[in-house]
Amino acid sequence: MRSAARRRVAPEAAARPVDELSDEEARAELARLAAEIAHHDQLYYAKNAPEISDAAYDELRRRNSAIEARFPELIRADSPSRRIGAAPAAGFAKVTHRVPMLSLENAFAEQDVRDFFAGIRNFFRRTATEALVAEDVVAVMCEPKIDGLSAALRYEDGRLVAGATRGDGITGEDVTANIRTLKTVPERLHGRGWPDIVEIRGEVYLERAGFFAINKEREADGEPIYANPRNVAAGSLRQLDPAVTARRPLKFFAYHWGETSRPFARTHEEALRRFIEWGFTVSDHANLCRGVDAVLAYYRDIGERRSQLPYDIDGVVYKINDLDLQRRLGFVSRAPRWALAHKFPAEQAQTVLRDILISVGRTGTLTPVAMLEPITVGGVVVQRATLHNEDEIERKDVRKGDTVIVQRAGDVIPQIVGVVRHAESSRPFVFPDHCPVCGSLAVREEGMAARRCTGGLICAAQAVERLRHFVARDAFDIEGLGAKHIAEFWEDKLIRTPGDIFRLDASVIARREGWGEVSANKLIAAIDERRRIPLDRFINALGIPQVGQATARLLARHYRSLAHWRDAMERAQDPDSAAYAGLLDVHGIGRDMAADIVGFFAEPHNRAVLDDLAGAIEVVDYAAPAQAAQSPLAGKTIVFTGGLQSMSRSEAKARAETLGANVASSVSSKTDFVVVGADAGSKATRAAALGVKALDEAQWLELAGVSGAAG
Repeated sequence: MRSAARRRVAPEAAARPVDELSDEEARAELARLAAEIAHHDQLYYAKNAPEISDAAYDELRRRNSAIEARFPELIRADSPSRRIGAAPAAGFAKVTHRVPMLSLENAFAEQDVRDFFAGIRNFFRRTATEALVAEDVVAVMCEPKIDGLSAALRYEDGRLVAGATRGDGITGEDVTANIRTLKTVPERLHGRGWPDIVEIRGEVYLERAGFFAINKEREADGEPIYANPRNVAAGSLRQLDPAVTARRPLKFFAYHWGETSRPFARTHEEALRRFIEWGFTVSDHANLCRGVDAVLAYYRDIGERRSQLPYDIDGVVYKINDLDLQRRLGFVSRAPRWALAHKFPAEQAQTVLRDILISVGRTGTLTPVAMLEPITVGGVVVQRATLHNEDEIERKDVRKGDTVIVQRAGDVIPQIVGVVRHAESSRPFVFPDHCPVCGSLAVREEGMAARRCTGGLICAAQAVERLRHFVARDAFDIEGLGAKHIAEFWEDKLIRTPGDIFRLDASVIARREGWGEVSANKLIAAIDERRRIPLDRFINALGIPQVGQATARLLARHYRSLAHWRDAMERAQDPDSAAYAGLLDVHGIGRDMAADIVGFFAEPHNRAVLDDLAGAIEVVDYAAPAQAAQSPLAGKTIVFTGGLQSMSRSEAKARAETLGANVASSVSSKTDFVVVGADAGSKATRAAALGVKALDEAQWLELAGVSGAAG
């Protein structure tokens, strides 16, 4: 089934302009980009150890977005556009954000900004609101984008009760004790008028003066100096000892809010004034602009004054000022529709490419890594960067010994932009056709840009990486069982399958070099703590190709339990079955991804892994977020057909998903509601034939909790 859905991609596909891609090439590119961006999210958000530059990362996301815009039918459920950050680190208690902490979509050019405003206008097209969001009149708050670490502060009855990092946007780290050491964070809210419950969100950052002072002390003590203020701020806030945090001159800028027991402002501008009254610091460079031209003028002005600011910024954030419009615009999977981050251009430098090495991932992907002559770019020493795949190497004709241009836009290792000159003795790089770890043949599957090792379970690199993925922070999150230990336990045949992890013996581990009775018992205790796991984390842990955190959540929300999901996937082996059609009806899952999911269950050894784990762990059924769980639409499948008068189709779908509904594209016997608007087509007819409940617009608005017409 899988091979039938794919075709060979030409070697130059990854470098071809988006408007020249075929369907097959676009599908392969989206697969590559999803995997690569997920890898860099984990390094940046969870480990504070990014491996490519902000510019390189932004370029990956920009290409992904461009392909999705041209091929919306190919959007993957694990698309980076549906994902936020990475899972929280071990060592801290976990905090579930009652309102998700989403990231922002990025703009890199003036046209990107104009497209953003055009998109807002189109969202409200043919409603009375359209005139209010015209590009020349819409009111937008503009604020410098501080380069720090996002944090959420929860206040109850005016007192600080919790502080958390963003984490993966759903679950963050409890850093309350560390947050309390910041002088710019009030222990008790000032003034009056604050809600009984309010979560203030903002950025923890370090001014350049404090950064230089810390590095001066470290240099005097013979310790390595830090690369940049952002990394110091992130590392300081995430210290297990709050005394370390207290010694760092961290500051906090408030810029938004999460959960609140009642509204406290009508505009974003008014909300910032409230923050000041309550004792917070907000950016004194925030400004209300009207129209896209005024917004772009603000961007140019703040860019010219960037070096004069006492802290690092990497762009400007635009937010629709009217909070009612924000509410109606809602969110896409990982970002609000009402906000945009306009990034500054990248910095560039030249260095020598020493070597090209090949690493092997858990799915067998061979990834080339450029080892660079160390060079300082924008104050950061960088030594390596990913080269993505063999097509990228061929397109740029990158060779060992070449002088290359590298660029960065923030605090991380750069990407190779191009070659300045070839070394006299250089030769074109020959990509290996065999796995450097197990020696198995490495092939390019049809439709894929990456070359993969065919060794499968006999390839130690793949087996170890799969086990590492299984225990990673966004999967089982087993504290103390890191990549090094997984590799060692594999080498000594203590573990071969995920189930083996739950059969590890403390007495055996205690006799190993570097271990003792205390550390071994601590590891077994950490493993035992993870014998109960939510369904979405379990699905992600399985390492199914194309199934990341976002897709795992989609599947968990749709199928609700492991037993139901497994039964449906095993029945879906028949492509003509209702179970297979049901999988395709999950919003965001196409045939290519469905083939990988069904293919996982087709393999006997994968089913054996599930059977083995069943006796060792408990997979907890999916539970909807509190807000959605209380909605009459929670868990329901809804289909829209025809035009609505009070809101656009986009707004209606966004509202349904916010309330916990599954929005489907076709009507089946499992559809709960069909919202029938003007000029409805065959979907309404099919709903009637199947006996599916039809809702007119007024009934839909009542069910969705919308009072009156939204237009």
